[in-house]
Amino acid sequence: MQEIVVVGGGVIGCLSALNLLEAGCRVTLLERGELGREASWAGGGIVSPLYPWRYQASVSALANWSQGYYPTLSAQLLAQTGIDSEVEPCGLLWLDHAERDQALAWAQQRQQPLAEVASDFVYERVPQLASGYQSALWQADLANVRNPRLLQALRARLLQFAEFNLQEHSPATGLLRDGDRVVGVTTQAAEYRADAVVVAAGAWSGDWLAEAGLSLPVVPVKGQMLLYKREPGWLKSVVLYEGRYAIPRRDGHILIGSTLEHAGYDKRTSTQALESLRQSAEGLLPELRELSPVAQWAGLRPGSPEGVPYIGPVSELPGLWLNAGHYRNGLVLAPASCRLLADLLLQRQPELDPAPYLPAGRVCQPL
Repeated sequence: MQEIVVVGGGVIGCLSALNLLEAGCRVTLLERGELGREASWAGGGIVSPLYPWRYQASVSALANWSQGYYPTLSAQLLAQTGIDSEVEPCGLLWLDHAERDQALAWAQQRQQPLAEVASDFVYERVPQLASGYQSALWQADLANVRNPRLLQALRARLLQFAEFNLQEHSPATGLLRDGDRVVGVTTQAAEYRADAVVVAAGAWSGDWLAEAGLSLPVVPVKGQMLLYKREPGWLKSVVLYEGRYAIPRRDGHILIGSTLEHAGYDKRTSTQALESLRQSAEGLLPELRELSPVAQWAGLRPGSPEGVPYIGPVSELPGLWLNAGHYRNGLVLAPASCRLLADLLLQRQPELDPAPYLPAGRVCQPL
């Protein structure tokens, strides 16, 4: 039985661990704080890149696989744990989009069900939308997932495995090595020896590779969100305009996001972001002016060049693996990324071409 240590307890770390456990491995997961409370908890949960036509084909491949798998994953977790991740195929409207031609060409090339719709359709779908929008791009099958509940379900499922060892509030402090080979991880309290170590530490992944003497261009990028509460069914679809979106939850909560801030590891919320997000919320859905937000929070995305994640072995340090650098699309890409990581680590035939994501040639030895 292979012994694996996973560093990082977000959706990438949790789903990596689940794939490995289901394949018969023994897994220790080390989380510096509380499982699932960083970027995976803070995000909006749209199961699509915000502007999918802007991304490389490698990101689209992961997104398409994950979009197809999310309903199955949600149903399995509900049956196994009783926790509903609320994967809702609510559809998404890109309002008055300047990249209409590029988007439609991308959809035709990739055989995606994206269509242009007129204002009559837009206001029939979202009657409370502010007036003046002329058209939209519409994809009816796009879903959103209630990400905090997804992480609750993943936690409950992982704890059902006798071969799973969860260590929360247990930051990893370094790699154990035998020559160049990585053979485990240290914490302040213990050593965890393993056949493989998977770094899935989100925004902190670049720091991990730096500690090992390698350069990985993953940096924290802060995003702030607001939450409103209306009656269930008040907003039926996700609406997106000029980078800001409103996402409906089943119980009537409405998420408004998001900012994009380079502020290091500072996760504090700000009044400036509050006012900016309120303006976006009220500009999209004027009836929200009657309400005050019920919550504001921030999370740190794992920013990476062009949003293409690093998935696979680190050739300079045998025994060390990456599943990191998903930037704004960790939840979007997680099912496919974690299946690919498990396929490669366990030497199975991968369901996706691993070449675009392999760290080889993308992780650099610092000068």
